[in-house]
Amino acid sequence: MNRLSLRAKITLWYSAVLVLIVALTYFALLSLGRQVIQKTVKDSLITTVADNVDEVEYYYDIDEGFNEVDYYVDYENGYIEIDDDFLREVNGVYTSLCLSDKTLVYGENPVASETAALQLSDGSLRQIKVGSELYYVYDKKLTLSGLEGLWLRGVVSETQGEVQLSAVARMSLILLPVLVLLAIAGGYIIAGRTLRPIDRISAAAARISQGGDLKQRIDLGEGSDEIHRLADRFNEMFGRLENSFTSQQQFISDASHELRTPVSVIMAQCELTLEKERTPSEYEEALEVVERQGRKMTRLIKDMLDFTRLELHPEKYKKKLLNLSELAEDVCGDLAIIAEKGISLTCEAEKEIYIKGNRGLLTRLLSNLISNAYRYGREGGYIKTRLKTAENSIILSVEDNGIGIEGGELQNIFLRFYQADSSHTGAGSGLGLAIAKEITQFHGGEISVKSRPGSGSTFTVVFPKNVL
Repeated sequence: MNRLSLRAKITLWYSAVLVLIVALTYFALLSLGRQVIQKTVKDSLITTVADNVDEVEYYYDIDEGFNEVDYYVDYENGYIEIDDDFLREVNGVYTSLCLSDKTLVYGENPVASETAALQLSDGSLRQIKVGSELYYVYDKKLTLSGLEGLWLRGVVSETQGEVQLSAVARMSLILLPVLVLLAIAGGYIIAGRTLRPIDRISAAAARISQGGDLKQRIDLGEGSDEIHRLADRFNEMFGRLENSFTSQQQFISDASHELRTPVSVIMAQCELTLEKERTPSEYEEALEVVERQGRKMTRLIKDMLDFTRLELHPEKYKKKLLNLSELAEDVCGDLAIIAEKGISLTCEAEKEIYIKGNRGLLTRLLSNLISNAYRYGREGGYIKTRLKTAENSIILSVEDNGIGIEGGELQNIFLRFYQADSSHTGAGSGLGLAIAKEITQFHGGEISVKSRPGSGSTFTVVFPKNVL
């Protein structure tokens, strides 16, 4: 079963269900058909007898209404005319004209001797067993003038219904299997056409897997059914994979570029120092250069590892309910000690603001924003950290009156390794704001910036309250 194609499995299950439904329908048809046909046989008996009543007339003079094709019988002081339309037998229904003592006058009754003991009863439908066979008997009294004392008796065998039912059963046994086969063939064709797009999806995925071209997409044309939606989801997945792969390549390229400079400086300093004998102070200066560049590399590698870990394995960072107000005050209190460039750091935080998050990451987020403000702040300037709640959100902002950011660079500052030219000091790794953005998104929030060159910048982080 597991080795069958999806098309074959669908067709097989469809066929099994269809055969089961047809079988149940067939038996239901026979059961209901038996009842319907038996009623039809009884109705046919009554209708035939009633029709024959109109075919019997009485005349005092045989010349009155004489017709050569009709049948005449002497009766009382006149004649009984039996029209040629009188049906002795039709569809197994036998009709006989008889006297009150059941003497046969005209017509047929194949079980006359067996029904002789059955008294005549006007308009009564009865049944009688003749051997192993059941017969229905229906009597009708003639009431027209001159026909007094005459009766019509109709009889029909129950097997007449069985004959009709057998004909229906035989026809069903022929037609139903043919219809089932046609339906199965149609289902197989429809399943093939329905699953054809899946083959195209599989082929496209195989081409991407073999060729490594993530730019390829699955083109099924216009449509909104489940298969087209599946193709759309695959295309979205391929798009994300392409972006992720491109981002990874860019990250590797940027990291290599950023690491190349300190490595080149270290190598050049070492080669220069080792060219000839140096004084202790010259060796000390060289080691200071190596140490400075080594620290820069260490800081850059640490930031890259943190960024990669947060981007690829966010599940490793557990969240719990914490007091964001206290966290903000603690971070600001620790960083205010730096007092770099004579910059003052203040914190205005509403009390008892709680959020479900990771303490380490949220501390890193606020530290990065404040450190960035220190780095690009002006002498004797200020940094204002604010935390408040709005109707459906928690708002954290860091404002400074530093050198600001050019308008054309605002859209790039959250990119990895990007540093604005106008504020480039060489002290950062270029990953601080990128990490801040990742931490914000990890907590379901959004980060934005407003800035004017020469007037400072304000970074705003908005968390939805539903993260609780």
